[in-house]
Amino acid sequence: MRCLVAIPVYNEQKYVAHVLERVLGYASDILVIDDGSTDATPSIVAGFPVEVIRHATNRGYGRSLLDAFRWAAVDQFDWIITMDCDDQHEPEAIPRFIQAIQRNDADIISGSRYLVTDENGDSPPPQRRAINLQITDELNERLGLTLTDAFCGFKAYRVESLRNLELDVDGYAFPMQFWVQSVAAGLTIRELPVRLIYNDANRSFGGPLDDAGIRVDHYRSHLVRELVRLEDKLPASALVDLEVASACCRR
Repeated sequence: MRCLVAIPVYNEQKYVAHVLERVLGYASDILVIDDGSTDATPSIVAGFPVEVIRHATNRGYGRSLLDAFRWAAVDQFDWIITMDCDDQHEPEAIPRFIQAIQRNDADIISGSRYLVTDENGDSPPPQRRAINLQITDELNERLGLTLTDAFCGFKAYRVESLRNLELDVDGYAFPMQFWVQSVAAGLTIRELPVRLIYNDANRSFGGPLDDAGIRVDHYRSHLVRELVRLEDKLPASALVDLEVASACCRR
């Protein structure tokens, strides 16, 4: 079994060396997707034995994942593990993802910071936790899922299963499209507990998305678009009121 570890980065000069040093202790095939960094990140990454995709300009978190998926497919990897580079995903958890992969009973193994209560974990920023809970609950209700953390970027994906998805969302709303398409494609989803770490509660989403209300509307509009587009492949609970759908899709 061949497994690629893919790490999107954007202006992570503070953390990238420390993260890569630790990841190299658990993986030999590593891909860094540099999403147009303007700090010292590119020169730091160049000092490590990793593959690199570099965007000339910032394209978005979703676009970085899409590029990683394509790389994994072309290079014929069986699985791809994605993790963030802000020191909030522990490389030491990679072996647990590998163990879960080897059980061969899932297409998606999604890290969850809330599946198990960890007394040693950090407290999430209240606003971010509230939005995560709100959107996760809505996804569960619409799609018949039992997720506890819809937004965790620490995941393992069966590469062959990704071939059935038509993903094209470049930004932070990528999970909305991903979860809807995963259910429509009949993929098997498991969660794996990962430690809740917050090094910087004030990290920016960039531009208007730093406003909580705008961010929720943004997520929901992408969710509704995908529900409407794939309604014939989804459970009845996924159907949305056409008036609500029209309002969301105009945003």
